[in-house]
Amino acid sequence: MRLHALLFSVIGLMLISGCATDPTVTDAVHHELVSPYRLDSGDHLRVIVFGQPDLTNTYVIDQAGAISMPLIGTVRVRGHTTGQVESAIASRLRNGFVRNPDVSVEVDRYRPFFVMGEVTAAGQYSFVPGMTVQQAIAVAGGFTQRADKTSIEVTRSSGGTVSTATLLLSDPVAPGDTLYVRERLF
Repeated sequence: MRLHALLFSVIGLMLISGCATDPTVTDAVHHELVSPYRLDSGDHLRVIVFGQPDLTNTYVIDQAGAISMPLIGTVRVRGHTTGQVESAIASRLRNGFVRNPDVSVEVDRYRPFFVMGEVTAAGQYSFVPGMTVQQAIAVAGGFTQRADKTSIEVTRSSGGTVSTATLLLSDPVAPGDTLYVRERLF
């Protein structure tokens, strides 16, 4: 009898201790939003080569994922961070063009995002860092009366793969996203 009581006590303590642990926090819908921003077609880059005003300019990433600069020609930037692009440009300038290049690269304008479906004004809109799904829908004029406000789908390209997921209104939007608001059933 005492063995059973001891066994039940141990099991009870294990169950209670399981309740006392921190809840598991799942990853965000798209973990790439936490990692450094990866460049892609449509982004506008501000490249500053200190002491070289002819090289300092804003460059648009073309459909091939590259920018074209004087002296060094085409630089592939798709999928890279701004820091990686700085290093690549400095390295190429160092090869016979500029003795000790000091290069800075920043995103001047992000590629647009798109909103479709049951919104007042579907279309293409300028991305603003930190934007949520709710803010993106507000930019598109808000929901129509027929909109299903709980089912917003996003199609996102990341690392060469395209994925679709359902987002909450508080989830972040990324440049290049296509948001689709479905019609509710009744």
